[in-house]
Amino acid sequence: MGFKVAVVGATGLVGGEFLKILEQRNFPVDELVLYASDRSAGKKLPFKGDSLEVMETVDSSFNNIDIALFSAGSNVSKYFSPIAAKAGAVVIDNSSAFRMDNEVPLVVPEVNPEDIRLNKGIIANPNCSTIQMVVALNPIHQVSPVQRIVVSTYQAVSGTGSNAVEELRNQTSHLISGQKEINPAVYPHQIAFNALPFVEGFLDNDYTTEEWKMVEETRKIMHRDSMAICATCVRVPVYFGHGESVNIELENPMNPEDAKRILSNAPGVSVLDNPSKDIYPLPIEAEGQDDVFVGRIRKDESHPNGLVMWVVADNIRKGAALNTIQIAEKMLDH
Repeated sequence: MGFKVAVVGATGLVGGEFLKILEQRNFPVDELVLYASDRSAGKKLPFKGDSLEVMETVDSSFNNIDIALFSAGSNVSKYFSPIAAKAGAVVIDNSSAFRMDNEVPLVVPEVNPEDIRLNKGIIANPNCSTIQMVVALNPIHQVSPVQRIVVSTYQAVSGTGSNAVEELRNQTSHLISGQKEINPAVYPHQIAFNALPFVEGFLDNDYTTEEWKMVEETRKIMHRDSMAICATCVRVPVYFGHGESVNIELENPMNPEDAKRILSNAPGVSVLDNPSKDIYPLPIEAEGQDDVFVGRIRKDESHPNGLVMWVVADNIRKGAALNTIQIAEKMLDH
């Protein structure tokens, strides 16, 4: 049995990845329809040997659609997702529009697949930095519950969009060729050869929206409303692949070797941890890969129940498109 699938935001970085993954994983698509803004309507995108035309997203776009994969920003999702759900589609939304809505499940299939059945027509896909962290932490949490998380992220510019990738590329080229003047447009400061200690906008509590997403989304996904979490999110001059330094305090002590064994057997996780041979996760090696990579697993010498690890994943793939399609796959399994 196949399904009629719509992709909203088909011309963006995540939208393009949706198409690749649907084809690579042989998702049961009978018909695929592509939507975007009026500016992108008329473009052609490849899928399974065909060339599909992108259409403008309108209210009637979702008639007879079974599954709608959204990655077109919060405003588009807020308007069109309820329309699609009312028309009978199940929406899996990659924006932040519904993540903290109590009526909408927020799902990482390796962590809380059972929440999928609670959907009322819309399922939210978490933030990229949250997804990779909870995939790495949940197997350990099942053995010794996580009491506190302190995470610092090193996030690729592709998380901002294709315009940020182009800005990094242009700035790097200009600086290498000896040009001194840089005029940032996407970020308020030069990103090439730099690190910006914020991701997205600042809140009244001086945390950024990205940092607060990691706090609230992690609590919701792991069903731990009072879990202590502190996040610092940093944008770095990397094209694809977020890195995270994650420090956790557990209910009971766990030695690093046990943590490595647990993670080595966990779904969606690959352990790369042999520092003596310079083996640890790298963003350039995670690019295009499905798994979340974990390494530098070691005891936190400042706390008897503490562990520290380094977590890397492709933010456009597992952090967005793949997780969305895995939700759809799990939904069909049920």
